[in-house]
Amino acid sequence: QVQLVESGGGSVQAGGSLRLSCAVSGDTLSSNCMGWYRQAPGKEREGVAIIHTYDGRTFYADSVKGRFTISQNNAKNMVFLQMNSLKPEDTAMYSCAAATGPCPGLMRSDYPYWGQGTQVTVSS
Repeated sequence: QVQLVESGGGSVQAGGSLRLSCAVSGDTLSSNCMGWYRQAPGKEREGVAIIHTYDGRTFYADSVKGRFTISQNNAKNMVFLQMNSLKPEDTAMYSCAAATGPCPGLMRSDYPYWGQGTQVTVSS
């Protein structure tokens, strides 16, 4: 079992930055794939970034490439999403997800473990 708790959301003006954190507890070493997803009101959930925890490979949605960076700490019990040059269209609830089996990838959201989410609001 893996538990996830997000933090770091808030309100920021366009062009600003935020750093989201996801604290991983439980069987942390079994998580081989972690991801950040977001869902805006009236829209479907979309993958933002994922990281393969065993080799550090990362993947990003085209909409955030060059602006967002996903990373993890050495203990693999924290995953971060550094968000720079934020835009109003980045406004959404951001959630952390984890998989202990095969990684679903960025285009799918069938991860078995999810956090409660943290709200990010970007004003113009």
